[in-house]
Amino acid sequence: MTVRLRPHHLLCLLTYAGKGYSVDFTQNYDAIARRLSQGESILIVDGPDDICVPLLADADAHCRRESVIERDRAAADDVGRLVKATIRAGLTLEITGERLGVLRSAFVRGHTRAACSGCEWNELCSAIASSGFVGTRVT
Repeated sequence: MTVRLRPHHLLCLLTYAGKGYSVDFTQNYDAIARRLSQGESILIVDGPDDICVPLLADADAHCRRESVIERDRAAADDVGRLVKATIRAGLTLEITGERLGVLRSAFVRGHTRAACSGCEWNELCSAIASSGFVGTRVT
């Protein structure tokens, strides 16, 4: 089984520490974080993914907005350069401890933060990154 993720969620998973839009959202994300931590692979998808599911009942869910699609494009470019792969729908990725370390190191240095511009969680994610990713749920 694989976790379906849109490209910018490759960055969000680096700093996810149990905070989110609602209780349903965080419970869902916690389950996804456990699956990823246990070695489940990631299938890149276009548009809303497994993390978005609790938000999709809202007809105006931000998951469908153009700004989020642009965030996906920026993250795909940044992460793709880092992992030397074209991040696009249909690609399967493994998040090993080594790859997680590389992604987090680049995140701290700002090399993969273009997608974070304008995101309401940017400040929280920056604080988590500067703390050494203490309390994050994907390990």
